[in-house]
Amino acid sequence: MPEGSRNWLRRGVVALFLTFLLLLLYALWLLGPTGREAVVRIPRGATGAEVARILEEAGLLRSGHAFSAYLRFSGRAKRLVPGVYRLKGEGAFRLARALTGGVKPLSVTLTFPEGERAVDYARRLSQAGLDGEGFLRLVERPGTLKPPYVEGRTLEGYLFPATYTFDLLATPEEVVRAMLRRFEAELTPPVQRLLEERGLSVHAWVTLASIVEKEAGSAEEMPYIAGVFLNRLERGMPLQADPTVAYALGKRLPELSREAGDFQVDSPYNTYRYGGLPPGPIANPGQKALLAVLNPVRQDERGRPYLYFFHAQGRLYLNVDFAGHLRDLARYRYASPPP
Repeated sequence: MPEGSRNWLRRGVVALFLTFLLLLLYALWLLGPTGREAVVRIPRGATGAEVARILEEAGLLRSGHAFSAYLRFSGRAKRLVPGVYRLKGEGAFRLARALTGGVKPLSVTLTFPEGERAVDYARRLSQAGLDGEGFLRLVERPGTLKPPYVEGRTLEGYLFPATYTFDLLATPEEVVRAMLRRFEAELTPPVQRLLEERGLSVHAWVTLASIVEKEAGSAEEMPYIAGVFLNRLERGMPLQADPTVAYALGKRLPELSREAGDFQVDSPYNTYRYGGLPPGPIANPGQKALLAVLNPVRQDERGRPYLYFFHAQGRLYLNVDFAGHLRDLARYRYASPPP
């Protein structure tokens, strides 16, 4: 081969190598770190191309197309884990590892207190960035999610109050299922035996526990209050529980007003007007209230059934008859405070 041809061949090879090197360097730059940091939401079922676009729009990538191609050829596109992430733009390779199990998605830990209503829980979920409105719709119309022991229309009362950790992509159904599973953990064999012995359905148990939860000032009072209500139910006496009226009106307990006629509201939840238990729970009771209904204190030391109670001066007053109840009301609740 003539010397001139060999020179041209060498120059062509060098040019081709330099072109390849420049393209490689450019590709590495496209896939390299950007120095940005962002919180991104990777939806369930998102494709590699969709994830790449999300990362590029967040400034974590220079080229979504290059990243999408890398995910596809590396096989990582099928292993993407949905969730909400706080990521740094440290390069495509580290981002791909993070999104395929290398980093845990962000989560939120929420505590749902005893005695609150579903609407209160929905508010907490919304404040944490979850779908509180969807949660409340599902509680009110649970469809196939409703367990067989729930006799009412909604899941109020069965959303067990506890501390839960949810992925930030958690759906209302996932939240409700978690709370129902936690409630079912309370239905142990000993509890089921006690329910049968007491002649209580699960629905009646939870309904009464929800009233006890709202009436009690402390856990120590719960068995006594449960005993009063069980005694009244046994005798056909109305429960006359203020929290049921508050629930019927959608009010808080301190907002109730006799002057405004609140206690005359015509609602099956008004236990001043209607006998027996209300149609369903008025709140979501905790374990202590549930156990109090199964282990009530129903009698005084002389074996007389408790039928009345009230709170005054930071304590619970119990009575076995109406005369004693009126006497103690006059003495402890309506008496003028000491000078």
